[in-house]
Amino acid sequence: MGRLIRQASVDQALTDQGYEHSEFEDGDWDPGIRVVQAGRRAVHVFWDGPGEADQLAAITRHLREAGYHVHASQQPGGGRRRLEVTRP
Repeated sequence: MGRLIRQASVDQALTDQGYEHSEFEDGDWDPGIRVVQAGRRAVHVFWDGPGEADQLAAITRHLREAGYHVHASQQPGGGRRRLEVTRP
C-alpha cells in the first residue's frame, strides 16, 4: 500500500523543474500543469495545452527521477488523460 502524499510536494517537485501552472483566462486554458489531490495516497497531474502526450511523458520522467511512482490513467468515460502519482 502506498504512503501518504501531498499535492504540495508533487507541485513543488514540478515547479522546481521549471513547469508553470495553467490558468483559465478569457475562456481558455493557458498551457501548464494542474496538480490535484486525489485522496490520501494519490495525486493527479494534468497537462493543459498542446502536446499533451509528450508533456505527460516528460513529467513522468521528472517525477520518477524525484522518487515518485507514476502511471498514466484516464478519467472515466474517456475523459482527460492524467498521471496518477503515489509514493512507493
